[in-house]
Amino acid sequence: MKQRISIKQVEPKAYEVLYVMEEYLSTTDLSVKLRELIKIQVSQINKCAYCLDKHTKDARKAGETEQRIYALSAWEESPLFTDEERAVFALTDEVTKISEHGVKDTTFQNVQTYFTDNQVAQIIMAINHMNFLNRIAISTKMSHPVT
Repeated sequence: MKQRISIKQVEPKAYEVLYVMEEYLSTTDLSVKLRELIKIQVSQINKCAYCLDKHTKDARKAGETEQRIYALSAWEESPLFTDEERAVFALTDEVTKISEHGVKDTTFQNVQTYFTDNQVAQIIMAINHMNFLNRIAISTKMSHPVT
């Protein structure tokens, strides 16, 4: 698969904004592991191979286990995740697939039982930032190295 264009090369100022958002997210209350799991889950839903390759590697570097990474696509049935993580994963599913049913009040309220409003805002920003990055990678056909 040949990459169509490199937005990073042809519009570097656009990528500067993306880096600033990533820097902001790194300063939030969300753990590195949770942020990486959100990135993986969004990328699984959107079928973004480039981002899946990158963020599964980043999650392992952050100390996430391979078992949990493999089980993430079945988070609802896996005993490996906490109730707090499940609340985030449900929100991640609904935000990523927002055109299907929106975000249910029960899903939003469940996240609020575990996280402050600031943290909920941070989670929503993390989910949407990854969706944005997936759409860049998929539409331009970015590909990861074969290793």
